[in-house]
Amino acid sequence: MWPDVIKLRNFYSSRLGHIARRMIRRRIREFWPDIKGKTVMALGYSTPYLRYYREESHHLVAFMPAEQGALSWSKKNPNIAVLTEETQLPLPDKSIDLALVIHSLEFTSYPREMIREIWRVLKDGGRLLLVVPNRSGLWARVDKTPFGQGQTYSLPQLAQFMKENNFTPLHSEYALYIPPFRSSLLLSMVRAWEKIGHRWFQSFSGVLFLEVSKQVYAGEALEAAVWEDKLQLVKKLVFPLKN
Repeated sequence: MWPDVIKLRNFYSSRLGHIARRMIRRRIREFWPDIKGKTVMALGYSTPYLRYYREESHHLVAFMPAEQGALSWSKKNPNIAVLTEETQLPLPDKSIDLALVIHSLEFTSYPREMIREIWRVLKDGGRLLLVVPNRSGLWARVDKTPFGQGQTYSLPQLAQFMKENNFTPLHSEYALYIPPFRSSLLLSMVRAWEKIGHRWFQSFSGVLFLEVSKQVYAGEALEAAVWEDKLQLVKKLVFPLKN
């Protein structure tokens, strides 16, 4: 079941939400430090994480799934948030360089169809960054945050799922080690939690990241060549060469 977009907005307006946004956005930035000239799309509730990319990308669009709802991104800038079905993106084939998925994969009832739709719109070799709740993390056990709802994932499970859908895993990361409670004492120690957790307790992080690239099989070109050979054979049989 998709979380309501208003509840997501309210979470990110809280102090705990601000901390989650800062920690996750820092990791996303490490994956994609430079996107100048790139065409970028995001799917899910992604606007808290697109602060830098709005100014740096060539084009940027934030898709918000219809069952989740949509909010205008900014009152100061032109809106780039679009309400759509996650399995029917209003984009042409091979039009996107980079895709970010957050607050989406864990909620959709059609994960394969959604991922294959992203595969369709990515350029050959395009990259997709998934941010999902970590199955073994503490955040997955507390349903008062968005990361405690929906389908959780382990890294091996997520990587296998992406391989089955024509993506190649490239790099993984983790974030959110601070317990998901609103204690002022805990929240004041966020840097220590993140530093110690990332070094020693990655399997207990709140979220995991997986970057994958779009696979374009050589078999597709081979299949086309086989059909061309068959066509030539048919021509020779139907229209034999004159001596």
